[in-house]
Amino acid sequence: MIKKKINEDLRAKNIEFMIETVKYKALYFYQLKMTVDVMVLNDENEKGIKNIPFAHIPKATKKIIRPT
Repeated sequence: MIKKKINEDLRAKNIEFMIETVKYKALYFYQLKMTVDVMVLNDENEKGIKNIPFAHIPKATKKIIRPT
């Protein structure tokens, strides 16, 4: 029986994307919850790590992460 990865470390892939005017870097992908931990890079008001739903990420970035 093949065991699927539940959590994927994305730090080595250096995946960066923009949502509106805020730039993010993907850190971890949680397949069971379908969420991504991201670090805010350029917004001074929201510095730190956030958890974003996978559906809110741009389509080009979703192709790189691939949840299946």
